[in-house]
Amino acid sequence: MINFLDLDNNLKVKKINNFYIFCGFNENIIKEYIKNISLIATNNNFLDLNYFEYDGNKVTYDDIINSCETLPFLSDKKVVVIYRANFFSDKGKAMNKNGDEIIKQLIKYDVPSHCVLMIYYIFENDREKVSSKVRKFDKKALVVEFTKLKGMLLQKKVKEMFKEKGKDIGKAELGFFCSEVENNLDIIENEIEKLCCYCEEKNILREDIIALLPHKSDSDIFNLVDFLSQKKVENALEILDELMFRGEKATYILSMFERQFRLMINIKFKMEEGKSKEEISAEEKLHPFVCEKLMMQCKKFTALQLAKAEELCLKTELLLKSTGGEDKIKLELLIINSAML
Repeated sequence: MINFLDLDNNLKVKKINNFYIFCGFNENIIKEYIKNISLIATNNNFLDLNYFEYDGNKVTYDDIINSCETLPFLSDKKVVVIYRANFFSDKGKAMNKNGDEIIKQLIKYDVPSHCVLMIYYIFENDREKVSSKVRKFDKKALVVEFTKLKGMLLQKKVKEMFKEKGKDIGKAELGFFCSEVENNLDIIENEIEKLCCYCEEKNILREDIIALLPHKSDSDIFNLVDFLSQKKVENALEILDELMFRGEKATYILSMFERQFRLMINIKFKMEEGKSKEEISAEEKLHPFVCEKLMMQCKKFTALQLAKAEELCLKTELLLKSTGGEDKIKLELLIINSAML
């Protein structure tokens, strides 16, 4: 099993395998690597005629084998992709009733040399680990985990991303940026773009980073609400524990929680009016990437649920200000009650 930086090194010398299993919490990055491997495998010759894609929730073993065994058209290789193959997860939420049979047969199958088979599934959150089902394929396929980068590896990758934008950043500023930004390459890329546009021809300073980067707790609140939408109370409470451990005040956490729901109510109504992402992001003064994430989150709630969640926030605010007792318990009750809406 390797991480995607090792995969990067392989692709730089155009070294590709016949069988890949990708897993991680960031689907956009996985799709980008699938695209790059596909272009290398087919030399971009008749890619449309040599690229086959199947939904992991519907695919059968016969679909996979028939596509793999068929010879490519005017190319040395063909590409077969199985996306969102959730039957590889240990979470037990696979929608494909053929999942166990597919795994059982694939472990015995040798992908032909004229084919590149790529299968991926997405972690439910960034705390999830590679499943036991995938680990069984460690000697059969090249398993690539799209993990979060840390320390010097993260700084090296971020520095490269700045250079790709034609911008250099000092060592101290780079370290500070990496310590403050959310550890998600999609978000990092957007924040780098904002910084480069903001600073233009001048050097990037610590003050610029502070001025532009969102507060770290913002993303924690987003993830907390996302867990509530999935009725995963335990995961939501874990995030609350982390926020309290970092020293965030209960009133601040509640205000962020309330702001999130109020923002989602506004976006929900605008979506129902048929407004586009661009229109909503402009009206709510949100970055398009953040707006898109919130729009996706809104789809998991009804307008009534969002309104009731905001009402619960107001009641909790009154309790925090007017009664004694443990503030954390009041926030825990808010999370539990919100999940029950």
